[in-house]
Amino acid sequence: MSDYPLPNIAHDLTGRVALVTGASSGLGERFARVLASQGAAVALCARRVDRLEALAKEITDAGGKAAAIPMDALDADALVAAVDAAEAALGTVDILVNNAGMPDAMRAHKMPVELVDQVLGVNLRAPWLLATEVARRLIDAKKPGNIVNISSTAHFRYDGGGAALYAVTKTAIARMTEALSVEWAYANINVNAIAPGMFVSEMTDGMFARIGDPSDHVARKRVPVAAQLDSTLLYLVGSASECVTGAILKVDDGQSAKMVM
Repeated sequence: MSDYPLPNIAHDLTGRVALVTGASSGLGERFARVLASQGAAVALCARRVDRLEALAKEITDAGGKAAAIPMDALDADALVAAVDAAEAALGTVDILVNNAGMPDAMRAHKMPVELVDQVLGVNLRAPWLLATEVARRLIDAKKPGNIVNISSTAHFRYDGGGAALYAVTKTAIARMTEALSVEWAYANINVNAIAPGMFVSEMTDGMFARIGDPSDHVARKRVPVAAQLDSTLLYLVGSASECVTGAILKVDDGQSAKMVM
């Protein structure tokens, strides 16, 4: 036990290489900034290249290291190419944050097949393909790593009203996390998931525009912001969580608690 510091926790990510999907806005942008702030070189992946380049400049101007990498989550070849580009620019990816996702915001029986395919492709197929691609390279390199998938509290509870398929994909992400954690335990690749509740982000902006301010309908009368996920992310990619794999961490600011009027 004397080999461990007191307390056994550190956020220094110097020498690590992270790939963050959906890094052009919302939670993904914050995740990228946080990882870079702790010393990780960060591959910023999304479709909106102008935003990625602006973020990469901010990170490098602050003394960090980042690469803007265009990536279409629906294109399997583009996913592999993104990992190739990250590896060429920064080194072997040993932190993957599977953050990119999309809501469906439509009643299940009204969804066209094209939208079904798109939601499944972005929310499930792409995270699977990226996780397996990153893991394959880590196993070949005999290196440990951390994969953090972004699920949702919709995995635990869905109250109807549209977004049923979104909820299904987020449950699939949770189960994928559990299964792959077993698959790659021998290789010291930890696979975990964060299941956020309702946070302020670009994804929820449209919902708030439709339904208004939801603060009065949640227990703490507030909607948290992305910065309040920083510690969860850093825990799951840092040394303190070396024995944590297959976990789905719900972070919802008490939103799933029943309100007492």
